[in-house]
Amino acid sequence: LDIRTLRWCTMPSSHDYADCPENAAILISMRTHPTGPDFQLVPRAEAKVSVFDSGFMLGDGCWEGIRLHNGVLFDIEAHMDRMYEGCKSLMIELGLTRDELIREIYRCTDANKQKDHVHIRLMVSRGLKPTPYQAPKTTIGLPTIVIVPEIKHSSQETKEVGIRLATVSTRRGRPDVQDPAWNSHSKLNCITACIQGQIAGADEALMLDPNGFVATCNSTHFFIVRKGEVWTAPAKYILHGITRQNIIDLCHANGIVVKEIEFSLTKVYSADEAFVTGTMAGQIPVTTIDGRQIGDGHRGPMVKRLQGIYTEFFRAQTAKRADGF
Repeated sequence: LDIRTLRWCTMPSSHDYADCPENAAILISMRTHPTGPDFQLVPRAEAKVSVFDSGFMLGDGCWEGIRLHNGVLFDIEAHMDRMYEGCKSLMIELGLTRDELIREIYRCTDANKQKDHVHIRLMVSRGLKPTPYQAPKTTIGLPTIVIVPEIKHSSQETKEVGIRLATVSTRRGRPDVQDPAWNSHSKLNCITACIQGQIAGADEALMLDPNGFVATCNSTHFFIVRKGEVWTAPAKYILHGITRQNIIDLCHANGIVVKEIEFSLTKVYSADEAFVTGTMAGQIPVTTIDGRQIGDGHRGPMVKRLQGIYTEFFRAQTAKRADGF
């Protein structure tokens, strides 16, 4: 590792978590050609996909990050909506129903005897190719599906201390270029932004839309608080975030004014508070943006309140596993 890599590894992140030795021995569920329609539970050290897989060669596929708490997959229906919507748009036929896929995720976590603090990466690619080539018609067999369940205790310190953002030149794209509603493996737009943010000394990148208004961060969604109101960008140029939507809905349910509106960096710099949201992140305060201190530079009362509201919502939604799973 060079000095820059070492610095990046020690910077705070919205995805900070405590390392868990148990993750080295997890079983990973895989459906790969030529195993056909059956999933296999494979030890982590033996889990492999072909170099001719569409996901490896082309980033051709979709993914979801899902949390398991109290043995229950949180917001699983919303994650399935987004996965199947993206795959249909990309003409990837998974070859199994939503309920069958949910049952396989539970089979994997149950086999690992996992119940709490589990972050699951569900990955789908178009499948195996006979040779390096992008055309979907050359795919052999069914799509590749991989389920990776890891124990990840998110950092409480980051949720209190917060992170720093830097606005970058890489923009969120229009849907006629690559639809930002797809949670696709092709993440170079966000990765480029992430690199620019890290080089600028920030923990994450703040990205603008094609018109110069604030859009989102490279791996989380962005909110500001102004005079008791919660603002976030419209969904035109961003991934339709599940935690983002939960925060919007919880604001409505708890009498907090929330607006999905276009706003510029000027409104960001003068905001009372700012925070980001994500499946792994939850709600993380933002203390500085482009060298400007936000509010008093600490977690504000609105962010703290929303963290509490969201925690109660999360626990209520994961109180009992749905019948049939």
